[in-house]
Amino acid sequence: MPISNAMRAALRALSYPEPDIRKTYPLERRVKLLASKMGTLQPNGCYSIDSTFCHNSHTIPLRIYFPANSKEEVVHQNPVLLFFHGGGWVMGCIESYDSVCRRLARLTGLIVVSTQYRLAPEHPYPAAVEDCFSVAQALSEGRILPGVGPEQVTLIGDSAGGNLAAAVSLMARDRLELFPAAQILIYPALYNQYGPDSPYPSVQENGTDYLLTAKRLSEFVQLYQGENKAASSQCYFAPLLAKDLSRQPPTLIITAEYCPLRDEGEDYGKKLQKAGVSATVCRIPDALHNFFMLTENFAAVRRTHEQIQRFLGQIYPQQQYPALPWEIPQGAETPASPQNRSVLHRTSFSQIEEQLRRHWKHNSPK
Repeated sequence: MPISNAMRAALRALSYPEPDIRKTYPLERRVKLLASKMGTLQPNGCYSIDSTFCHNSHTIPLRIYFPANSKEEVVHQNPVLLFFHGGGWVMGCIESYDSVCRRLARLTGLIVVSTQYRLAPEHPYPAAVEDCFSVAQALSEGRILPGVGPEQVTLIGDSAGGNLAAAVSLMARDRLELFPAAQILIYPALYNQYGPDSPYPSVQENGTDYLLTAKRLSEFVQLYQGENKAASSQCYFAPLLAKDLSRQPPTLIITAEYCPLRDEGEDYGKKLQKAGVSATVCRIPDALHNFFMLTENFAAVRRTHEQIQRFLGQIYPQQQYPALPWEIPQGAETPASPQNRSVLHRTSFSQIEEQLRRHWKHNSPK
């Protein structure tokens, strides 16, 4: 339903007064983490295992989600969604996106690998994108999940995570000639200018009264670039600045009607199409930035999952996907997960965990 005048007034009140994120980010990090731990209800239908990945001199936390069928058998060796969380490159973590990733695994039937990355301002650009790229490379080479290749990996992220997914895809092409199967960008931050000079009308239209403001976006960009003022002119910082968008994987871009990032996401889709890339852009009506963190009771979340499943069906046509719960007639029995064993491999979670730990030990740096 459209945003009512009362809701607009409430959103306007919540958007002000607006603290300077450059000063308040440590407190906001703690509050968001606490809220995620208190408010997360773990949906049935998947199991998770925590791990770490060593990149140069530091360790990157990972959480891997395995979908399970109605018999509590775990699905593995499926395609993989590599998820990069949002938070303006300054906030967010695996914990704060746990419910989002569990839902992705449950509703797609695919494995989800959620990765942490170093946050600004302690670790400015390019720390975050380099961490994400290193995890994507390791995953595509089978070092995180045995037998996985780049053709089984789809990059996905929301907001700043959408920025990182797009940047990692460009990096993979430029550095490795390695191409993920696809990328899914959910209300991504793809540009570097959120002041009055922004070329995108949505920054002005939606940049004051809809929770995520243009002011806050500008502060996030400043924290991410750090002291390197030239960073924001690089395409791995702002993918819309890339001179060459060819040889990118099929792309799904989800934007929100009342999000300041709406127009730049849609412009990225047009530029990908112009470069010969298969790109689908879907604007979710009556939606605000960050809506994907809401529950599936919200129409915007449901529509987004429908778009994701439709898109993945084109990328992995041999894959069978679970029925979306809201599409099952009331009173009908929930269908069991697909039983096509030529595609899906099922075993107990304890067996998978044991196999993975042996694999990680074998592939760990000596």
